[in-house]
Amino acid sequence: MEEICSRFTGCLLGGAVGDALGAPVEFMSLSQILNRYGENGIEWYDWAYGKRGGITDDTQMTLFTAEGLILHGLRYDKEPEAVAVYHSYQRWLVTQKVIDTGSLMKRFGNCSTDGVLMGYKNLHSQRAPGQSCLSALASGDMGTMENPINDSKGCGGVMRIAPAGLFLKKEKVFDTACQLAAITHGHRTGYLASGVQAQIIHEIISGRELSDAVEEAKRILLGYERHEETLDAVDRAIRAWEEGRPVTPETVESLGRGWIAEEALAIGLYCALAAGDDFAKCVRLAVNHGGDSDSTGSIAGNICGAMLGKDAIPKRFLEDLELADLIEETGQDLFERRDG
Repeated sequence: MEEICSRFTGCLLGGAVGDALGAPVEFMSLSQILNRYGENGIEWYDWAYGKRGGITDDTQMTLFTAEGLILHGLRYDKEPEAVAVYHSYQRWLVTQKVIDTGSLMKRFGNCSTDGVLMGYKNLHSQRAPGQSCLSALASGDMGTMENPINDSKGCGGVMRIAPAGLFLKKEKVFDTACQLAAITHGHRTGYLASGVQAQIIHEIISGRELSDAVEEAKRILLGYERHEETLDAVDRAIRAWEEGRPVTPETVESLGRGWIAEEALAIGLYCALAAGDDFAKCVRLAVNHGGDSDSTGSIAGNICGAMLGKDAIPKRFLEDLELADLIEETGQDLFERRDG
């Protein structure tokens, strides 16, 4: 049980480490990264949002995803998980100064403000949140797979979805993860990529090797219509690893830039496969490219952290990570309160 708990906390901490490592270079080209940090690129935290080790909206929304799932069993047991998580994302919207608590209570009642995360001052900060997330959540409507709120397939769903893979029963993981992503991202690829990421994490936590976890996620993906784009991205990541291509930023960039869901998933998955049992190698590979470095770092860090557990993450990464204690505590809460 202790090992499994370490995988839960390792998953969330690993994602946050990748997020914070990639934050300073998110909007830089590969050549700019190499010119600034040397031939190995960025290897340790640099300044972002006024600190070293500062997290972005990726980790913020991952925490609020976790809080919504945890509160579901306490407050929303007769509603779908997506409703509880939607309310949690509305609390995140308060921290982004888009709405206030009065508006939240007026729409959803007192229970909508029950989460503890709004009490953390560090979370009341805009860290380059995605416009699809902000506009969808501020619209007043909750997006669903059946009634898409937009046609966005940005990576804002997949980068926050890890808690679904940790918390839910196997038979609920993929579809629920898609529903959670569809709250803000209505394109099928935008939410199917999230289902794949969550299923991979769930299978790893359940004891499968990463390659077997990917195959199981692909099997489930094939049951959904218009899955081809997501499947192709996963297969391209696997081929890049199986063919033994050089483990370089150029190979990472051959999979895309990570701004859209399937590319971010492919990059995160490839980096986890290529790095094996070396967590630092995984997140460094995932952020040193000219694209959405914090999100690909988050996705790769979630997978690798789930595989290897908390102890595989170099202590220096954890010592300087913003809100590390809260992130670890959230992972422990997911483990203790997990569905079944």
